[in-house]
This record gives sequence, C-alpha cells and structure tokens, in this order.
Amino acid sequence: MNSSLSYSLLTDPFLQFPTETSVKVVWFTEFSGEEHKIFYGSNLENTVTANTIKLSRTREDEASKIIPKYEQTTRRNIWRHEGEVTGLKQGESINYQVMSLVKNNEVKSNIFSLNPSPKAEKNLKILLTSDHQSMPMVGANLQKVVETIGKIDAIFFAGDLVNIPDRASEWFDDQRGCAFFPCLQGKGNYQLEKDGIKTVYHGGELIQNAPLFPAIGNHEVMGRFTENSRLSEQFIDAIPEKVAKKEYLEKQAVINPENNHEIEKVWLKNNSFNTDTYEDIFSFPNNSHYYAVTFGDIRLVVLQVTNIWRSPGLKDNVKGRYQESKRDLERPEKWGYGQHIFEAIKKGSPQYQWLEKELNSEAFKQAKYKIVMFHHPVHTLGGNIVPPYTDPLENIDYNGDGNITAIGYQYPKENDYIIRDLMPLLETAKVNLVFYGHSHLWNRFLSPNGINFLESSNVGNSYGAHLGEKKRQIPPNYSKSNYIEIGNPNGLKPIVPNLDPLIDENNNPLPYIASNDITVFSILDTKQGTISSYRFDTRQPNSKVIKFDEFTI
Repeated sequence: MNSSLSYSLLTDPFLQFPTETSVKVVWFTEFSGEEHKIFYGSNLENTVTANTIKLSRTREDEASKIIPKYEQTTRRNIWRHEGEVTGLKQGESINYQVMSLVKNNEVKSNIFSLNPSPKAEKNLKILLTSDHQSMPMVGANLQKVVETIGKIDAIFFAGDLVNIPDRASEWFDDQRGCAFFPCLQGKGNYQLEKDGIKTVYHGGELIQNAPLFPAIGNHEVMGRFTENSRLSEQFIDAIPEKVAKKEYLEKQAVINPENNHEIEKVWLKNNSFNTDTYEDIFSFPNNSHYYAVTFGDIRLVVLQVTNIWRSPGLKDNVKGRYQESKRDLERPEKWGYGQHIFEAIKKGSPQYQWLEKELNSEAFKQAKYKIVMFHHPVHTLGGNIVPPYTDPLENIDYNGDGNITAIGYQYPKENDYIIRDLMPLLETAKVNLVFYGHSHLWNRFLSPNGINFLESSNVGNSYGAHLGEKKRQIPPNYSKSNYIEIGNPNGLKPIVPNLDPLIDENNNPLPYIASNDITVFSILDTKQGTISSYRFDTRQPNSKVIKFDEFTI
C-alpha cells in the first residue's frame, strides 16, 4: 500500500452476475476505510453503499514476487467491497465509478460502464479463456483480445485463475506484472523477452466493463492449513475429507469434546482442503461453486469438475498420481492419496442431482445456446486427462515382516465419471458446447451427436500435445487400455483448424496449438453462432493476430 499520506485502490472494480435489472460491482483495497460507494448514472447521480469483508486467508511468503520481500509466511490484510447496482434496464449501458473513503481521502476509480444481463437475441462477443496462473503470455494474450476484438460482453473462465490461491500478490500485484486482476484490467506490466527482444504487455481493460463468470479449477484449492509453512507446501498438501474425518474421530475427545458442529467443520476444512480465498474474492449464486445463469441467448452451466494435480513421475521420491513416495510409506500423514477428486460429479451425488434439475429446467431448454463449462478436460491431447477421472483405488504391498513396500493407485477407465455419468446427461440435453481447460493447449473435438468440445488454455505454460513420439508418463505395469499414452483417451479425433493451422516439420497441419511462444484466445459470437480462435506469435511482437479456426455451435 502507499504511504499514510497517499491511498489507492488495490484494483479497479469488476463486474459479476448481472440480472435483468442489476449487476454486482466488486473492488479491493488494503485499508478497511470508513465507507465504500458506487456512483452510477449518466452523471453519476445515483449512489449505492457497498458491503465490506476482510479476506480471511490471503498471505505472502518467501516465494512471493513482491516488494518489500517477505521472510516468512505472513497474513496480508486486504478488504473486498461489493455493491449491487439495481433498477437497470436491459439494453441500456450506464456509467459508474467506485469510491473508498479513508481518513478523509476519497479514493476513486476511473469511470467505466455497466449493463444488466442482455436481452435474448442481443449480439454478444464473449471471451473464452482459462489457466492464466500468472503465466508469461497472459498479458500479451489479453492485450491482443482488446486490440483485435474491441469491446467484449463477458468472460467465461474455465478455472485455474492463479497458481497458489492464498498468495495475495498473484491476484493483485505480482511484481512480474502478470497478476490476475491487473492483466484483466489493462494494468499489467509484464516484460516478455523472446529472441532478445523485450516487449511490455499490459493485458486488457475487460472486467471493468464486462462480467466475469469463473469455474473452479485445481489451482483455486488450498490444502491443509498452517500459519507458518510455505504456501506452495500448503497448496500441494490437500487430502480427501474422508481421511481427515477419520483422524478427527480418533482425536475428537481432545479437538472437540463438546461436539460443537462448527468446530468440527472448521477442523475438517483446515485438515483436508479449502477454497476460502476463491470464495472470498468472487460472488456465486446460492453460494455454490456450481451454478447456472442466463446471459442473452446463452444458458451457461458451470460445474465443479476438478481434482488435485499430482505428478505423473515414477521415481521413488515422487508423491504422485500413481504412487506414494518411498520415503513416506510408513508416514501416513505425508501421503497424498493419489489424484483425488474435490467435489463429486458421479451419478447420485448432490452436484449430479442439481445438474439433472438444471438440464430439465425451462431456462435451459429454451436457451438458443446451451454451454457447459468446467475445468477438467473431456477430450484432449494434453497430459492431464490421464489417469481417468475417477476416485483412486489404493493398493498397499507388504513384505513378510508386515512393513509397507509400496503404495500404488489405480483408476479404472470404466469408472471415469465424466464419460460414464456426466456425458450421457449432456448428450441427452443437446448441449452445444463443452468448454474446459487444464492441459494448457488449444484443441477441439466434435461428437457424432453434435456436441462441440473446446479447450483454449494456451497462455505460456504448455506441456505439449501427446501425438507421435510424445507419450504420457504411465507406470510400465499399468494396462495400456486403461491409461492411454498417445492421443485422446476418450476416442474422438482432434479437428485440424479450418482456417490457418500450424504446420509441423513435415508440412502437415497440426490439430492443436501447444506452445510457449504462441498464445491463443477464443471468442464466441452469438450473432453468428460461431467460436473463432486466434493466435499471436510473441516472438514477433509486431506481427498480426491470426484467426486460425472457426466453427458453429
């Protein structure tokens, strides 16, 4: 924060969850302030007072890219302010500005514009993006969105907004210049160097004027909570709640002798995984990670389909997808429990039952465009689709003395919840598009019954596509029918971009973009019913953005 004589907002305002007559306005400060207001109208003549909360778990640590440096894990005081502008009319755009009062200083934002939810048949342009995670090409990507498309009407964000969710600077002011809010507000300052050429990218002024609809990814989830350990260690230290529950029951007499439900709830969260910062930063209908909204001609259904990322590595010391580390075999408190799922989507689960009702609702059935968004891929050439999306089956080997010699995890393909349980619902409901991320590349697929699948998450941290000789890392004794080394494990063939695909060394068109030099974004145009994908080569900062693919949903 600035000195005591000078105050500033930590972010510009951003917009969330418009209705036909209202929209939510949110911003952040590093001071609690005396009052926080939104001014709106042609001459900013109307006022609404915002509600304020203090973010509960935002911290910094030795690895934070911020000045001054932190020597240890430390709480960082940040306040969120949200007000709802009401009485709006569909089709009308109005000016707005936010103000925070602190010690007799009125700290104001610039003037932006807001709208309620658009009418059906309104022509919209919507950015489809994911997996920003403070990656190197995010600033370039979002800057090119504005330069190429101009004004957009919404952002559909398929998860992994930041890298470590409790690290405040990744949201607000990472000194590398690629924090989440600055890049989406045109205030980033990332210097990207390619082939000796340095170019500064600022991102794009987007969410001040267009609502953001996020889905939860694995990088929105923190693991077991401590005050002192590094945030990166806490992030990877998530375990299933049922494991924490077992420990709780063993220690309940000490932890919670009065059997207070709230104490139990907090203890289980602190000792398994939590999404507190994600929930503090954003608003959600019905306070749920899965939700549905109508936006113009679109019915957008957002699901929580994500699991913890574990390394596919097979060396002895890896706590990964397929095994526990050899050095931790006799230390259950160090086990990772494989690539476990955070929120069930299998048949009969609360989320599945909610989805059944949503897909049978009139709002969904009457929508021109039926779009489902979540984080984990359905069809992809990326690495993160293997193993199958199901609960890991644990196998423990013992020697003759009763000591553990190995702990492994299997994921039966026939139990893949996305393919077995989720997809039949979406096929029956005649969904037009399933949009997701997670594997840090661009590829798309089309099912025989007309569902389009798009992954558009290539912003500077790609692990490549698994075609040709590039195989996924899988235990040698695991079934090759269960764990697919090459291609899309779920059968559909990737579609070669139909306008201007990249070409391989043999002059063959590639059905994907997986690059740490070329960044990609996709735009849904509801007037045409098209999704257009664009690429920009950051090695050539003066080059044009190229539209390389377009399809109709």
